[in-house]
Amino acid sequence: MSLLETYNLPFAVAIALLGFVAVLQILGAGDMFGGDADVSLDLDADVNVDGADAISGDGFMNGLLSLIGLGRVPFLVWLTLFLVAFAAIGASGQALAISLLGAPLHTGLAGVLAAGATLPVTGMLSRPIGKMLPKDETSAVGIDSLIRRDAEIQLGSATAGSPARSKVLDRHGQPHFVMVEPHDSNATLNEGETVLLVRREGGIFYAVQYENPLLGLK
Repeated sequence: MSLLETYNLPFAVAIALLGFVAVLQILGAGDMFGGDADVSLDLDADVNVDGADAISGDGFMNGLLSLIGLGRVPFLVWLTLFLVAFAAIGASGQALAISLLGAPLHTGLAGVLAAGATLPVTGMLSRPIGKMLPKDETSAVGIDSLIRRDAEIQLGSATAGSPARSKVLDRHGQPHFVMVEPHDSNATLNEGETVLLVRREGGIFYAVQYENPLLGLK
């Protein structure tokens, strides 16, 4: 039995979506979208925070989210588990239907039944995986928390109106790649220089050099 058969279409789509998610993560980690690799991390953190807030809310939502595993692991980990389980359960179910009934189930019915079975399975898988993951993985790190942290200018020199790609570590030691301009419009931040991020406007951080007198201000 092939996953490419028409009756297995929902499960083939799940595998394709899994590959798409993997490609997005690779591109994000490689900073292919103009230096905003931390966007995917912040999105992941926001989903986890929302899930945690919901779990602390009403009893029905508490039980539902606990059942399906949302909030126990980062959202992209949860989505990966769901897609893999959905494809495996769905394709196996169609193979069983062919064996017992002589024909596969209708595509839509097979998809609904597989999704219903996959949600609790994903919840069960999320529990042990959530315990194994480092706690930093589920810690929400807002982009403004990078202010007052050191950044290294990585590509080119940063001048007023011409930001340079820089690397900064958050409080968990995770790297973020941001665009940096000098706080002083007359200054130049050179490649390889370590600077201090002092403020942010939109997607641009502004930094000062360590000999800058602003560092003496409280």
